[in-house]
Amino acid sequence: MASIRRTLSPAFHSRSYQNGAGGFSSSPSNKLFHSGNTRHPPSSTPSTLLFSAVNLFHRRGWRRSFCRCLFFFLIGLLLGIAPFGQMDTDIRAEDLAPPDLRPPHVDLPLEDPIISYVALAVNTRLEERKDVADSIEPLKQLIVVTPTYNRGFQAYFLNRLGQVLRLVKPPLVWIVVEEKTVSLETAEILRKTGVMYRHVVSTRNSTNVKDRGVHQRNAALEHIERNKLDGIVFFADDDNAYTLELFESLRTISRFGTWPVAMLERSKNKAILEGPVCNASQVIGWHTNEKSKRLRRFHVDMSGFAFNSTILWDPKRWGRRFINPIRQLDTVKEGFQETTFIEQIVEDESQMEGIPPGCWRILNWHLHLDINNLVYPKGWLLEKNLEVSLPIK
Repeated sequence: MASIRRTLSPAFHSRSYQNGAGGFSSSPSNKLFHSGNTRHPPSSTPSTLLFSAVNLFHRRGWRRSFCRCLFFFLIGLLLGIAPFGQMDTDIRAEDLAPPDLRPPHVDLPLEDPIISYVALAVNTRLEERKDVADSIEPLKQLIVVTPTYNRGFQAYFLNRLGQVLRLVKPPLVWIVVEEKTVSLETAEILRKTGVMYRHVVSTRNSTNVKDRGVHQRNAALEHIERNKLDGIVFFADDDNAYTLELFESLRTISRFGTWPVAMLERSKNKAILEGPVCNASQVIGWHTNEKSKRLRRFHVDMSGFAFNSTILWDPKRWGRRFINPIRQLDTVKEGFQETTFIEQIVEDESQMEGIPPGCWRILNWHLHLDINNLVYPKGWLLEKNLEVSLPIK
């Protein structure tokens, strides 16, 4: 007898056998997307559906990684905006201000012995420094007058004296006086010394005067009086030798100061001393030679005294009886210009000051260097230079 065999329908395949009999069944994924009136088995749960969806995405290839990233991103976003606690949103201006870094104030007792001692020491030192600053007086200005003229060794003498004055503490002004006109060579030397100077010219004719420096010194005195220079005036000839101690001692003079000078006789065979004999700073006598001791009132060399410049232009300060200008006289004999000039400044030895105290040190020398036989070259340069060649040994 013939039999007809049918193919099982899809609904048949979805059924399961009872009593442990196994049969063919489709996968859950096929059941989800199968067309028709297919019904889910009673055993389907939400977890099974989630597993089936994940398994479906897993089979799609590259979309799997993208889905995972999107999934975790959504979870993080939800966790971030979820209100897990309360936040204080009340921000005040005091909260934004910078912190106060100053140390806390500490009230120390005034009776602390250590603090009191330190404060006392500091105040004492400050008071001492203030007293010292008030007691320091500015140095007196020195006004050094030097007459010069064209002769041999003039450049040497001016350079030597200029280097000495350069070492003296300021303030100092050097008044250099020339005859008739200002020479360029002298001006160049004065500029190179580095000393503050004034270049003055004497227009008086000195041909009939044995001591040609008389008119030059008077020109400097007139310059000081006209400009009212305040300081200690000292006549320093350019051919003498001076020590630095002498210039520092000049600043101690109040009105008129004098000191002994060592002099080399014109015969160059003996040295003599001319100047004051002192008891401390008081002048009680004079050193002099035998020839002139009875003729002169004051036995002083031209470079052996100095005086206050205000005597020239402020006579009321010093009680001067006469208002005539103080000048050196060109009508007296040679060697008497010093004593006749000093007589116009002081009345006697009581108005003099001996320096240094005791007048026992020689601070300058008067050498009397006569070099009249030397020819003074024009412009201080030799016209014919020596042409000498020395072989190297």
